[in-house]
Amino acid sequence: MDQGFKHYLTVTGGYWAFTITDGAIRMLVVLYFHGLGYSPLEIAMLFLFYEFFGIVTNLIGGWLGARVGLNRCMNIGMIMQIGALLMLTVPDPWLSVGYVMAAQALSGIAKDLNKMSAKAGVKLFLPDKSEKKLFRWVAILTGSKNALKGGGFFIGALLLAWLEFRGALLALSALLLVALIITSILLPGELGKSPSKPKFSQIFSKSAQVNRLSAARFFLFGARDIWFVVGLPLFLYTELGWSFTEVGAFFALWVIGYGFVQGSAPAMLRTFSSRDPDGSLVAGAAFVLLVVPVAIALAMSQGWDLQLVIILGLSLFGIAFAINSAVHSYLIVSWSEREHVSMNVGFYYMANAGGRLSGTLLSGWVYQSQGLTGCLWWSAAFVLAAALISLFLPRQSGHAT
Repeated sequence: MDQGFKHYLTVTGGYWAFTITDGAIRMLVVLYFHGLGYSPLEIAMLFLFYEFFGIVTNLIGGWLGARVGLNRCMNIGMIMQIGALLMLTVPDPWLSVGYVMAAQALSGIAKDLNKMSAKAGVKLFLPDKSEKKLFRWVAILTGSKNALKGGGFFIGALLLAWLEFRGALLALSALLLVALIITSILLPGELGKSPSKPKFSQIFSKSAQVNRLSAARFFLFGARDIWFVVGLPLFLYTELGWSFTEVGAFFALWVIGYGFVQGSAPAMLRTFSSRDPDGSLVAGAAFVLLVVPVAIALAMSQGWDLQLVIILGLSLFGIAFAINSAVHSYLIVSWSEREHVSMNVGFYYMANAGGRLSGTLLSGWVYQSQGLTGCLWWSAAFVLAAALISLFLPRQSGHAT
């Protein structure tokens, strides 16, 4: 086993452990604070700083990773996530909206330091011009991460029922502490550190294709979170009468399936074309995705069986969204030069976090005022914006200039 592959496995393992805690804490917060009487909009507000500081972290994190090394950024993220988990173990009277928002801010910083470090690191484990292997490794890392995030949703709901809120948080903290120790020992401290010490003024991308891909990413992930973050879990719990565990299990199965499709995307796409993914594939996949939220909203308005519509519709949305996301994740790494990869990936995931922030806030507000059908129409509008932007991406994949 070569050294690059060993580092890849170590990064992937650390990313998996972190992702379990990230999915679990999200489900814990949504369900527990709904039980405390928080409204959908108030629950969405709890994630405001989580997403906002994700924007800031991705923008600065790429620059930080180039200066101090990606492994150190990953370890800092794990330490901060442990801190965020422990912050929520205080007694209920302390859990004001402001306090929980502060804990979620810490968790948002942690998550994006970890994600940026893991995805940028993959580029450095491979020799130049290994595009097919790069697509496969990025897809596996991203797909497995999302599958584990689905596992985290279920684990969060299960731990809430088994150990209650604070016991669940302590168990997740212990898991992440073990991952922190292992990755600290096995990964080189200088991984991804740039010899040129990039200036802070260089954090914004100067590549047109990276900027356009980032803009499309903003709307793509906003489209998912508009109905996925607050609206859907509360709809399942309040309108369909599902239990905490059933909601968690459903989300877990969806995200696991989504991750599996994402990890299999390179093989799936090769059955249609031997060419590397490019802008035309991004645009086409976005227009296919657009059909799904429109179809779900129309089916719901016609009075069809809600459980059947939601389960089938969400399955189709997951497949289409996973392919979109896999191609996006490959292109941002492929279009980045090795010496700029952490900064371009950081800038790109800043746009990702911005989309998630917009989607999260809209999810609470739109669900409270327009219901789940309204969330779906807003989602469709965001997908349309992503598709139109993607029409201006390069038709042949290449490196950023």
